[in-house]
Amino acid sequence: MFIYFDMGNVLLHFDHALGCRQIAEVAGVPAEDVRRELFDTGLELRYEAGELTTPEFYDAFCQQIGAKPDYQALLRAAGDIFTVNTSIVPVVAALRAAGYRLGLLSNTCEAHWDYIQKYRYSITSEMFDVITLSYEVQAMKPDKRIFEAAAAKAGVPPQEIFFTDDIAGHIAGARAAGFDAEQYTTTPELVRQLRKRGLRFNY
Repeated sequence: MFIYFDMGNVLLHFDHALGCRQIAEVAGVPAEDVRRELFDTGLELRYEAGELTTPEFYDAFCQQIGAKPDYQALLRAAGDIFTVNTSIVPVVAALRAAGYRLGLLSNTCEAHWDYIQKYRYSITSEMFDVITLSYEVQAMKPDKRIFEAAAAKAGVPPQEIFFTDDIAGHIAGARAAGFDAEQYTTTPELVRQLRKRGLRFNY
């Protein structure tokens, strides 16, 4: 069985409100303006869907807020919003040690992914055999296309993939694409679901 993990609120917790405050400080505008221009306009979703490159996202955001903050400082402010879900790290490590192939399947943007890789979270690069990201495949969960891309990258049929995600709609999308999927609520419950499926690992 191939096992795909979601990233946000499964492997890493995140705080969009913190990101808005940090971006606001760099840009010199109110945090509420940042939130509105990123999320209410759909700009962040377009970026995560791969419709915009990072420079295009930056230009669009600057135009919307009427300011031109430092490019790198803005990306750092946007990316520094994650903390590790420490409870799940030993589970991932135990699964890998037991020989299971693991993957990361996430809706995310290039700025967030680059920050995670460059600055902080080795779990995302060291533990996973396959990485499937929305901005790279230009499809977002729960769209069936991202699950098809994930299965193709894993090199196994959908029915041989287990997937966990904290969002119920994403689980429904995965199941519709043929995955075996369970909503992530707590790490002990995830472990129970994996063992229920006959997986053996030292945890």
